[in-house]
Amino acid sequence: MIDLSILIVNWNTKDYLLQCLDSIFQTVRRSSWEIFVIDNGSVDGSGEAAQKRFPSIRLIENERNLGFAKAMNQGLQQSSGRHSLLLNPDASIKEGAIERMLSFMETHSEVGAAGGQLLNEDGSKQNSIANFPSLATELFNKSFLRRMFPKRFPGKERNYFEPIEVDSVIGACMIVSREVMEQLGLMDEDYFLFLEETDWCYRMKKAGWKVYHLPEAEIYHVQGKSAEAEKKRAKVEYYRSRYYFFRKNRGNFKWLFLHIGLITKLGIELIFATLLCILTFFTIKKWRGKLSISAYLFWWHMRLCPSGMGLGNGISNGQ
Repeated sequence: MIDLSILIVNWNTKDYLLQCLDSIFQTVRRSSWEIFVIDNGSVDGSGEAAQKRFPSIRLIENERNLGFAKAMNQGLQQSSGRHSLLLNPDASIKEGAIERMLSFMETHSEVGAAGGQLLNEDGSKQNSIANFPSLATELFNKSFLRRMFPKRFPGKERNYFEPIEVDSVIGACMIVSREVMEQLGLMDEDYFLFLEETDWCYRMKKAGWKVYHLPEAEIYHVQGKSAEAEKKRAKVEYYRSRYYFFRKNRGNFKWLFLHIGLITKLGIELIFATLLCILTFFTIKKWRGKLSISAYLFWWHMRLCPSGMGLGNGISNGQ
């Protein structure tokens, strides 16, 4: 068995994917490792370009976008590493980051998963830690919660100088032990996009595994490039994943309360954005965009959350 399997799910991000692969080949020092690129029906030539520049990668090509969890599971099922690194195509590895993550996992057998510190292109920190979704995290501002209750809601607002145990980590760069996968199974494929890694960490914690944030393992992350061209539909998937997480893990009462709370918030945002657009004669692009997204999400809710308005093109996740 090899040390590490690196898995990247790609959807129409050719240039970022090639940069990501470049960073891996430049920084990984282990003698036994493999890379899987799982392409979700890209139309920009991503898979072909990656295979041509890096012939040693293992390419899995899907005819359509199967979603993140299902595509990642395809790679995990074929991988053979003692540990698997889940990596977004819009991430670039800094020198030593993967080695630090792998060494930590090899010396902490109680840890099921760990994530590094994500950075913006200018070196500033992105939030790399995720609390398990609750009514507080989903109905209140997350930055406010992290500032007011930093021990309960750790995040980028504080500097960490050593590994800390957390609820979950952001899946843009996340390492998982094979033992966890053999015990708990793979990602829940009813998530199309968003929160699949959070749900996985939730299952790990319930089974007694620990999850850690590793601040010294730094990764540049452009953030959300795969879904950027489809912001409205990507937002739908985020809402859908939240509802599914609650129904699965929090019970029907909290799931219903979340629905009511988020619809109410959307209604207020829609009114506010409409007024601002009217007062500025629809000349401010930022507010036009907010109005468009709020209206789309509110309409999605009024239509009882149909699956066809998201990125999944009719794939349901039992929300």
